[in-house]
Amino acid sequence: MNEAEIRQLITNQRQYFLSGATLPLPSRLEALKKLKNAIKHREEQIHQAIKADLGKSSFESYMCETGLTLSEITYMERHLKSFVREKRVHTPLAQFHSRSFKKPSPHGVVLIMSPWNYPFLLTIEPLADALAAGNTVILKPSAYSPHTSEIIRSLIEECFDPSLAAVVTGGRAENTCLLNEHFDYIFFTGSQAVGRQVMKKASEHLTPVTLELGGKSPCIVEKTASLKLAAKRIVFGKFLNCGQTCVAPDYILCDPSIQEPLIEELKKQIEKQFGDNPLSNTQYGKIINEKHFQRVCGLIEPSKVVHGGGSDKKTLKIEPTILDHVTWEDACMQEEIFGPVLPILTFTSLEDAIQTVNSKAHPLALYLFTSDKGAARKVISRCGFGGGCINDTIIHLATSEMGFGGFGESGMGSYHGKAGFDTFSHYKSIVDKKTWLDLPMRYQPYRTLYGKMIRMFLK
Repeated sequence: MNEAEIRQLITNQRQYFLSGATLPLPSRLEALKKLKNAIKHREEQIHQAIKADLGKSSFESYMCETGLTLSEITYMERHLKSFVREKRVHTPLAQFHSRSFKKPSPHGVVLIMSPWNYPFLLTIEPLADALAAGNTVILKPSAYSPHTSEIIRSLIEECFDPSLAAVVTGGRAENTCLLNEHFDYIFFTGSQAVGRQVMKKASEHLTPVTLELGGKSPCIVEKTASLKLAAKRIVFGKFLNCGQTCVAPDYILCDPSIQEPLIEELKKQIEKQFGDNPLSNTQYGKIINEKHFQRVCGLIEPSKVVHGGGSDKKTLKIEPTILDHVTWEDACMQEEIFGPVLPILTFTSLEDAIQTVNSKAHPLALYLFTSDKGAARKVISRCGFGGGCINDTIIHLATSEMGFGGFGESGMGSYHGKAGFDTFSHYKSIVDKKTWLDLPMRYQPYRTLYGKMIRMFLK
């Protein structure tokens, strides 16, 4: 799609939005129903596309992509009637006699730019939230996951008129064209580097944004942790999707007294979950492309590998790999790994771990394994991060009951469930003032008596 076609698409969507067609509750519910039915009907095609892009099994694709998307749509269908209602709030005495309320209203024309690592989930889930809030939407899926982008394009064309929802495929040229245009809201999921560019371009139109980015999410393992369970859950969260998950544990910070037994348990769990030869495991995914394959391989220092380290350039697979004796100067600690490489570092005390985490850029997630409730309270209270888990990994994002989002360098804004509806809505604050009474005290000429009355109302 060229620049003129993109501009015309935005114009058509803006006209459709201004017509009021997206506002009625029945039309929003109908849009969600169409989307849900289309996903169910095309589920196997979607899974095949995801496998072609990332090597994911159908089980993993349903668990982490289509299933979560359907769950979000169902949540919206059940709660949308409540979400769209005006919310009455207390009216202060100074505004007597009035009714005060907040009215949720859609932003308008929304741009959703999604990444390649969970290409279906991270495109369609925010779409569902945006449609539920009453917006029109242009989707821009990643060029790095072409098979999933194509199935998304086909699915959206089947479900919706382009004036309500449309897909723009392509790469940097299309991204640039879109970001040069004026949208009412931009929702971006991806890297920090591209997030900065999105925010810069959005500022030219003063367009509000949500940025879902990433960062080096720490996994703190305290000495009272159940090591067998910790290893099992860390291995699941780290190596899911071949490590290409924005909230994957990026590295472990552990008490030195449990370092060796933890490593042994991690090795056991890798073999148990992925087999003796993960590179031949058909249930284990692959790196998205050769560029990222080479990047991740470059982060593996052979002298520090204590498990794994193997790779296959033909299949773009890298073994689940553990690195020990890692320092903050090593290559793997200079960037978000975003691959199946798990460095292990130690701390001298829990206070030291907290200081270490807080000295770095705010991570998208933080995970803590401990049996000490006091330690858990201390870490989650004092560390800055987007969200996380105590004694588990990743699962905090798999619910529509809590908002999911970054903090500081890992992003801004959140979505999922009510938080998603709120993200794609503007709440108008309205006072409905009655006409049968008009107190004179606010009007000039000001009088001493009126001043005393105002002080009584506003103190």
